[in-house]
Amino acid sequence: MNSKLFKKLLSSYSPSGDEENITEVIKEEIKGYVDEIKVDNLGNLICHKKGTGKKVMIAAHMDQIGLMITDIEKEGFLRFTNIGGISPLISLGQKVIFKNGTIGVLYAEEKRARKIKLDDMYIDIGVSSKEDAEKLISIGDSCVYHSEYIEDDTRVVSGGIDDRVGCYIAIEAIKKLSTNKNDIYFTFTVQEELGLRGAKTSSYSINPDIGISLDVTGSGDTPGATRFAVSLGKGAAIKAKDNSIVVNPKVKNFMVEVAKENSIPYQIEVLEYGGTDSGAIHLSREGVLTGAISVPTRYIHSPNETAFKEDIISCIKLLVSILEKDIDI
Repeated sequence: MNSKLFKKLLSSYSPSGDEENITEVIKEEIKGYVDEIKVDNLGNLICHKKGTGKKVMIAAHMDQIGLMITDIEKEGFLRFTNIGGISPLISLGQKVIFKNGTIGVLYAEEKRARKIKLDDMYIDIGVSSKEDAEKLISIGDSCVYHSEYIEDDTRVVSGGIDDRVGCYIAIEAIKKLSTNKNDIYFTFTVQEELGLRGAKTSSYSINPDIGISLDVTGSGDTPGATRFAVSLGKGAAIKAKDNSIVVNPKVKNFMVEVAKENSIPYQIEVLEYGGTDSGAIHLSREGVLTGAISVPTRYIHSPNETAFKEDIISCIKLLVSILEKDIDI
């Protein structure tokens, strides 16, 4: 596993709506491996690897959840709103970082902690007045969880694995493709955390025959977890359903056949919450055959998302094996 690249992707500041940093990192990493690179009006990074077969759209979202400043109090404390799915319980006591490097602490008074809401919380950036705060931060500035990248023999722990891991898988697949029978559009989308916005516009523009999204999924292998037959360490998750899509059996079965043919560990994902870019792609124009490859992940939307390296590698192998086939679903 290319740990240096993965860490670089995870450390790139890019909340939903401000994906410029991660866009530049990905462009630099894949130049020379694709035939065309463009950024569309919404900010999606679309990388075309030309072929004569089916038009295939691979989608991984570049954005991450975050916070946006709505007000600055006279004492210098910052009030905010969420950008995507932010949990008050998870956020209490965490550090955040702004684009300019300013670091703050998310907190609320302990008497409110039992029934805490985001409205009860503030960001402390270590100043004592509104005037001092305004020298560093403006209304409308965004921040994300400030987390540490940790890697051992088995796992990676970091904020932003949702969905920098999908971007990592796509980049590695681009580099590993030995044959290219299909006409492939590797699409790094924006604003997924705000409602699959980038996938909606880019899929309309590309008009693919087949779509595949790359993202994280939850796991059912922790104490007290909701019953869910996906575990870390058991391979790539091939999606059957989530709240945004019921995958056409032809697509799901094709992915399973490819996994079996290549002895790639896999598991079937039936997710009862959430969604991915596949939800927007399959509804584009007159409809698109769409599936998803997911990385089983613990503690999603926290500063300590956790994934197993062997599952990430299985996802890369599965994607490459799919794209090297003459897809005819």
